[in-house]
Formats: sequence, C-alpha cells, structure tokens
Amino acid sequence: MTDTNAHKIELGVSNNKAYVWDVDDVYLLRAKHHICGVLTGTLPHVSQQNVFLGLPLILLPEEVVLLLEKNLAVIIDDPKAHKQPTPSQLKKWNNARISSVKAQIAQTQGGGEKVDDPKVALKSMSEEAIRKRKEREEKRAIAAAAAKAKAITEGLVIDGVEAGAGANDIQLSSSTSNPIDERSSTPTPSLSPSIDPSTSKTPYTVNIPTDSAPSFEWYSTSESTYTSISEAKKAGIWTYPETLHERAKCGVFNDLWEKGYYMGGGIKFGGDYLVYPGDPMRYHSHFAATVHDSPIEKLRPMEIVSHGRLGTATKKAHLLCGWDDEKSEVSYYSIEWAGFG
Repeated sequence: MTDTNAHKIELGVSNNKAYVWDVDDVYLLRAKHHICGVLTGTLPHVSQQNVFLGLPLILLPEEVVLLLEKNLAVIIDDPKAHKQPTPSQLKKWNNARISSVKAQIAQTQGGGEKVDDPKVALKSMSEEAIRKRKEREEKRAIAAAAAKAKAITEGLVIDGVEAGAGANDIQLSSSTSNPIDERSSTPTPSLSPSIDPSTSKTPYTVNIPTDSAPSFEWYSTSESTYTSISEAKKAGIWTYPETLHERAKCGVFNDLWEKGYYMGGGIKFGGDYLVYPGDPMRYHSHFAATVHDSPIEKLRPMEIVSHGRLGTATKKAHLLCGWDDEKSEVSYYSIEWAGFG
C-alpha cells in the first residue's frame, strides 16, 4: 500500500517524454522508490559530458506508469503549464536574474556583498569553493615549475661534469632566477609564476537555474495535472501503454520492481532491461531481461543460444520473462551458458 498523503513527484511531460527537474525528487526516486531513470542534462564544470550528466532526469515509460499506478507521482502537461507572462512578470523575473548574476560575481571576486536570498547564497558558496580550488591548483603549478627548474639546473651541472667540461664551458647565473645554458642559449623555466596575483582576476561562472519552471510566476499546474494514466490519455498527452507488448513490458517491470529489483535499459546487452539486486551505483546487474508477450511464445533455438552466450560473456544470466495478459502474471526462465566436457 502506498501513502496517499505522501509527497507526489511532478513529472513534466512533453512529446510523450517524462522529465524530473527537481534534484530532491531525483534523490527520492532513487533512494526510496528504486527508480533510476537517465540523466540527460549537461554539467558545465565537467569535461566528460558524455559520461557525467545532470538534470533533467528522463524516465522510461514503464517507470512513469508504475509511479502513477502506485500513486507516487503526477503527470504535468509542461507546455500547457507555461502561461503567457505579463510584462510586469517578465520585468520582475529579469531584474531578479540580473541581481542574482551580480551577487554571484561579487561573492566570487571577494566583494563581500551580503546576499539575502538563500538560493543565491548557496550558489555563491559553490563559486567560492571553485575559487579556492583554483588557488590550490595555482600553488601546485608554481611548486611543480620550481621543482622542474631545479631538476633541469642540476641536470645541466651533472652532464657538464660527466662530459669533462670546464668551468668556462657551463656558466649558470646565480644572481637571476632564470639559469641559462651558454652553449645553447636556452633559458630554463622560471622559478616564479608568470602571472601577477595582484593584477590577475579570478574567473567566475554564472549559475543558470535548471528548474523546468516552478519558480516562474507564469507557470501554473492547476489546470494541467493528471493523477492517473487514463486521465493523461484522455487529455492526449500520454499514450503508453497501447499495445500488448507495451502492456507486457509494464507488467514485467512492475513485477520485478515489487520483488525489490532496480531496472535500467538493457539494449546494450541484448535485452529490454538490466536487472540489479540494488542501486546500480553499488551493484552490477545479475540479469539481462527480455519481455515476451506470452509465457508460451515460441523461441527459435538460435535465440536461446545467442541469449545464453551473450549473457555469459557479459557475466549475467539472461532472463526470459513471459507475460500472461489474461491472468496479469509473469513467468521467468533464466539461461546461462554452461561448459560440458
């Protein structure tokens, strides 16, 4: 049984895709409801943006159906929720945006300006952490340059001695911080940084909110919220499931979820889902699951062989899931390649 009074997660739907924009809801989905979804947004400070992604979180259609059937979420018609803003609302929003940018810059550059808005203060704290990290990196770079210069200097002296060179062959100036090899006239790296800290400016980044729009005055969900799949279908903003195969996928997903498993997309491993015994951040998947529309559906021998070999090659068992649409039941068979000898 689900708690009808519990917080319901808002799923912003557009073009039959469901998104979660609130980071607290993303945490709630994963930690409490073992729903993972897929992060699809870019993170400006992360170089490998094809590996580490951010908000919004996009959900599988089976995850959406399960959340609504369990009374854990509601569907929001996101385009409809965006009303036409009035000129005064736009002006107010733009003034707040400019104030936020100025406050972030002032905090980052050490202006000491007090920020009353807790959201802006939180962002400024993150910018302050970035500034301190850059300072630590600069100090490490200076130390590395000094160590390298010292190593090169010592190397020149040793090479000169080993080569039998005299004092006139190698002259190292002790009165400057840039030793020079007179034979090549090539200066060694400077022991002091080339950037003057007194004149350099600390770079800053202006944070852009990742909310879909709940903070906008012209964003209203009062006329665009749906609490069931049937209501969303009647409104024309959601269509899944329509076919027998889609109902079978929803039934299998729900059954595995009820058993305590986490599910993710399994297309890379030759199945519909990857089935994890716990959070995918901590566990490897045990099964690659394939959904079949009937528990007595025919399988070709080559399918069984390929499922078994692929599952074993990826250190998983392949799970055949047969959906009985009349009884709303699932039957499971696992395939694992075995050696005989």
